[in-house]
Amino acid sequence: MMTLKLWLRSEERPTERRAAIVPDDARSLVARGIGMTVERSPHRVFPLAEYEAAGCRIVPQGSWSRARPEDVIVGLKGVPSQPWALRNRHVVFAHAYKGQPGGRELLSRFTAGGGALLDMECLVDDDGRRVAAFGYWAGYVGAALAVLHARRVLPALVEPLSHGELQARLRSSRRGRDRRETAVVVGARGRCGRGACEALETAGIVPARWGRPETARLDREALLGHDILINAIGAQHAVPALLTEQDLDHPARRLSVVGDVTCDVGAPTHALPVYTEPSTWDRPVQRLYGRGRPLDVIGLDNLCSLIPVEASRDFSRALCAHLPALRDGSPLWQRAQEHFLRLSATSGRLH
Repeated sequence: MMTLKLWLRSEERPTERRAAIVPDDARSLVARGIGMTVERSPHRVFPLAEYEAAGCRIVPQGSWSRARPEDVIVGLKGVPSQPWALRNRHVVFAHAYKGQPGGRELLSRFTAGGGALLDMECLVDDDGRRVAAFGYWAGYVGAALAVLHARRVLPALVEPLSHGELQARLRSSRRGRDRRETAVVVGARGRCGRGACEALETAGIVPARWGRPETARLDREALLGHDILINAIGAQHAVPALLTEQDLDHPARRLSVVGDVTCDVGAPTHALPVYTEPSTWDRPVQRLYGRGRPLDVIGLDNLCSLIPVEASRDFSRALCAHLPALRDGSPLWQRAQEHFLRLSATSGRLH
């Protein structure tokens, strides 16, 4: 029987602090006879020594391209641009299936090399629910940043914190408030939405919770009447805009801060076309102008990396429950493989 070998890739992005597999879970995989190779990383929040102590083989950063064809490459965000032809199976959030820029090109690289994209967004159970996701923590951090900015205590440069530290900042921001902000969470019933609602409640705000019914019959004036909007929609297809350029000039607009947790910039699913580029850690807030008050948007596409330890541990626990089945296959991995084959064969008609 062939031994399953996993290769934990270093992330290219300097602000990516998370790990898809944390040391404790790597130890459990090794104990089950699964080979674990871990690349060195200058950014990963978990010390390399912990992986080494767990029985992992340590290799230089970026050496995944020299892995054996049967090895499975595990990463988080995207796939490095080289080598062009991809011969391995990659388990990663590729952001290639919803019409994002570069998606068609990435699929062609897998086709050229004979590899496969097992996108983490497609790892779903028999009921279609994702088995491993960062959504809760993305929602929590996205809403927390929006509240802290609305209360003028968000640092100009954002940096990673622990959950406890972020909670403390939210609670401390409540002191001396002479009025209560109002907030609406769109997509409140999903993982992201639940995390966002908890952060808002920690900050002393009881949010309006909007789901599909409220979004389908959007009450634009009610939305504009809140101080804070959190977009936590998990859309797979194009959706109507929550905010338009015309809304910036609406005379009754009270809305002043938007936290775009979904951050589908560049895709047809982008529900906030009033901004077109993601925010960055050194410029987390983008200011838009209409008549009257400005509108500030926070649209970071790696929110969970700002709370990397807790987010990584939860995600790794869920993912590692299914990784051993990569050797012999399971309905979950078969569905992800079929999704890749279907989309890579449709001449770029991505959705």
